[in-house]
Amino acid sequence: MKLTILGSGTSQGVPVIGCRCEVCTSTDSRDKRLRTSAMIETDGGARFVIDAGPDFRCQMLRAGVSRLDAILLTHEHKDHTGGIDDVRAFNFVDYPPVIHPVDIYAAPAAARVVRKDYDYAFEEEKYRGAPDIRLHEIDVARPLEIAGERIVPVSGHHSERFEVTGYRIGRMAYLTDFKTIADAEVGKLIGVELLVVNALRFRPHPSHFNVEEALALIARVAPRRALITHVSHEIGRHAATTALLPRGVELAYDGLEIII
Repeated sequence: MKLTILGSGTSQGVPVIGCRCEVCTSTDSRDKRLRTSAMIETDGGARFVIDAGPDFRCQMLRAGVSRLDAILLTHEHKDHTGGIDDVRAFNFVDYPPVIHPVDIYAAPAAARVVRKDYDYAFEEEKYRGAPDIRLHEIDVARPLEIAGERIVPVSGHHSERFEVTGYRIGRMAYLTDFKTIADAEVGKLIGVELLVVNALRFRPHPSHFNVEEALALIARVAPRRALITHVSHEIGRHAATTALLPRGVELAYDGLEIII
């Protein structure tokens, strides 16, 4: 199985528009962060992308992707769903004669927002060129199977108002925008070799793990390797911050590929 970090930044990305801090002006390519997303390619040949934010088109072009088995959404916020219109490119990769619908999987709240924001994709009489989407509501309490792969949803809260869904696929688990997670959900993560988890910054934040909270979860799960993603410019430069982290833990960066 291979994991590719397509984007590792928070909702504003890094650099932030107009910011002149040392991170936003860094020349290190690892400090250039698109909005958070990841791609998983399994031994069985399946390819999944987690989240399709505003940078989705750029991420697909950069990674050279021409085929997807599914997009898994973590939640409904725009930095995770704002690029869904661009899935229409995948509809027509081999056109003519075949049009390929894109399968998107989401918890009910996220699915409702996708239907609202992209209502034109679900009309009975769609205009030519509208994205062809098959939207699947998932039960986050039950594993699902896509393209022959077992995927385990992992539930948490972004805040008291917003639920968020992570995913375990084989020996890898990916969580983003978590602020709290119940003990039973942590149990779903035990045994993973790679854990990807969000941490916005070192200071506490009301709706995201900070570094201390992310490291506490990593210690409970005890993976062989852990990556911190969905980071803001406040977390510092990649090289300096990674040097402060425990052994086996590092900041993710765009384009990072890991074989699991």
